[in-house]
Amino acid sequence: MAKEKSMEQRIDELTEARATVQAGGGEKRIEKQHAKGKLTARERIDQFVDPGSFTETGAFRRNRTTAFGMDKADMPADGVVTGAGSLMGRPVFLASQDFTVVGGSAGETHNIKVTETMENALEAGAPFVFINDSGGARVQEGIDSLSGYGKVFYANVKLSGVVPQISIIAGPCAGGAVYSPALTDFIIQTRKAHMFITGPGVIKQVTGEEVTQDALGGADAHQQVSGVNDFVVDTDEQALLVAQKILSFLPSNNREEAPIVNPDYSADPDESLRDIVPVEGNKGYDVRDVISKIVDHGDFLEVKAGYAGNIVTGFGRVGGRSVGFICNQPKVMSGVLDINASDKGARFINICNAFNIPIVNLVDVPGFLPGVAQEHGGIIRHGAKMLYAYSEATVPKITIVLRKAYGGSYLAMCSKELGADRVFAWPSAEIAVMGADGAAAVVFRKEIAAAEDPEAKRAEVVQAYRDEFATPFASAAHGYVDDIIDPADTRREILVALELLAKKRIQRPEKKHGIMPV
Repeated sequence: MAKEKSMEQRIDELTEARATVQAGGGEKRIEKQHAKGKLTARERIDQFVDPGSFTETGAFRRNRTTAFGMDKADMPADGVVTGAGSLMGRPVFLASQDFTVVGGSAGETHNIKVTETMENALEAGAPFVFINDSGGARVQEGIDSLSGYGKVFYANVKLSGVVPQISIIAGPCAGGAVYSPALTDFIIQTRKAHMFITGPGVIKQVTGEEVTQDALGGADAHQQVSGVNDFVVDTDEQALLVAQKILSFLPSNNREEAPIVNPDYSADPDESLRDIVPVEGNKGYDVRDVISKIVDHGDFLEVKAGYAGNIVTGFGRVGGRSVGFICNQPKVMSGVLDINASDKGARFINICNAFNIPIVNLVDVPGFLPGVAQEHGGIIRHGAKMLYAYSEATVPKITIVLRKAYGGSYLAMCSKELGADRVFAWPSAEIAVMGADGAAAVVFRKEIAAAEDPEAKRAEVVQAYRDEFATPFASAAHGYVDDIIDPADTRREILVALELLAKKRIQRPEKKHGIMPV
């Protein structure tokens, strides 16, 4: 009769088993991971959470597949580390794929672990961070692997708008796996990582096109061309820092407010703001110079900085409160709205609204971009996304017209008609159906044509139109602008407005959901 093991022996076995799991794919594979300039799955988690706070779940889970030798495969934690820890004292749930274990391939158990961690985040009302580094679906598990992906996608949608979701792409992410990051709120991609549905080899075989991995699915391609990712970084360490900073601006869930962090209540006039924006409408400037004068400590986290540069989106704080900024960028395409800018802006509005982040709009927009490509590309429905998102948003909305605000683009940048709670204008603001030159050519066409000196007459009527309509006083007289302010007082006006609107509540008609133009 076998002798019963003592508790001490059992604990020794547990310690040994846990050490085996924590060693992942073993020393050689870890060295290979480091040689690529990448951290391991567990190192990434340890660097992300507060020291000593991570609690792993599912460490001893195993796959149930026996085909193709899978019953003999050594796959600690089934290639993904899952659990929870704290970040700046707040709970956070994580899944980190382990490339040292069968290339981080995702099988049934692997995906179930990820899904269960997401469900735990939802129940706890805490953010979920998924660190992707995987060779893709575990082919040996067949349809069970695909089913696991489906479970992850379904959970992504359940969590959407309830708790923040961040994807870090720190290695390969291909095939069906790319759709989980696409369903999250923010994607951070390192320059060592690639994302694509079909790789260069398949594309060449099917279409004959030749393309490198970087050109197809590298970080810069997805930042500058596709707009898929939100942040590009060089290293894993930088990716983790960006994720930490994003979460510092967000509440843990949609029922909470974002934490007030290191508040700056200074509101002295900043006369330098008077000199940033040229009064001449055809001169460019960098709207980020205006933002930096408004936010606390000049700290601004730009989102999708390399995509649709004609609009700037990102997070800052005013009086310690998190604020989302949506601003036309006159130094790029004169700040015009086009298809990509509309998509970028609408998505950011939705994120802010979902997580109770007030929105500040800095407006200097000459219109929607004209052209056959834009019309055929669907600028009507894409531009409508901005109108829809602003109209649907119930968070405090503050709009400041810095200079131009023409036509439909004026409305699309959150006018009072679209629910702006406070609308301010600088003295340089021109709010009109169109620019004075174009408007005068339409309104006074006959007078200009009949004049002895058409050019002199044109200049005369242009100035007359500008004096009558292209001025903030006309809009203020009709109630479309709440106040005309000295640029130097912009930060103070925002501080006051945010305080007054802090408890804003709006009741909307009951419905399943609206139908956004897509």
